[in-house]
Amino acid sequence: MSINKESELLGMKTVSEAVGLTLLQMREYAKPGMTTKELDDFGGRILNSLGANSAPRLTYGFPGWTGISVNHEIAHGIPSAEKVLKEGDLVNIDVSAELNGFWADNGGSFVLGQDRHRHQPLVEASKKILHAAVQQIRGGVKVADIGRLIELQAKKAGYKVIKNLTGHGIGRSLHEEPKEIANFYDRFNLTRFKKNTVVAVETFISTNSTYAEIQKDGWTLVGDRGGYVAQHEHTIVVTQGKPIVLTVSNGIWN
Repeated sequence: MSINKESELLGMKTVSEAVGLTLLQMREYAKPGMTTKELDDFGGRILNSLGANSAPRLTYGFPGWTGISVNHEIAHGIPSAEKVLKEGDLVNIDVSAELNGFWADNGGSFVLGQDRHRHQPLVEASKKILHAAVQQIRGGVKVADIGRLIELQAKKAGYKVIKNLTGHGIGRSLHEEPKEIANFYDRFNLTRFKKNTVVAVETFISTNSTYAEIQKDGWTLVGDRGGYVAQHEHTIVVTQGKPIVLTVSNGIWN
């Protein structure tokens, strides 16, 4: 989506505030002993109270209001009454929504309670790398160069990246051009970021795997070589200078 007037920027800010607030409150609500369905239902109530529609439900018929992935799951985890959260779990919540014809996407991994399994360094690396990548995005910058930055920063920190999960354009639908904002340097991708466009940039930082594989449920993704993955995502407006990060809630990079 290209922002051409103030009303469009306002629309994007409103839906982005809704997903940012939902993600933040879900993180605060999550507790050991809670099922992922309970957590998802809480998120659904927030979205509904704000007048927002769950984007994965609306677009793909996803069986949940949000995606909640735990431990070895990378993304698209289906909320379940059978899946109980435990102290020290690596949890990822992905919130995307539509509101008044505008769409935004926000996600983040975190350690639930005490870091019993030492996942926090991975989480911090993912968050730090996303922040570094976003700050380099402006009109004219090659999408591939942002992928190179993410890949090199991950390698420097002792991690890998998932190569078949990417960021994307967003705004008037959940997935728009550019279709792929990869986490690695793709020399065949000659696309450049355009001023005033809206994109969702996300990191997939991995301990072992480099590709995500879909499970029998048709949704949940896990790594091809096991291990753990931390993901962080923000919806931004590309400018000629510092980008506008729409989904930062209360100044917090989730």
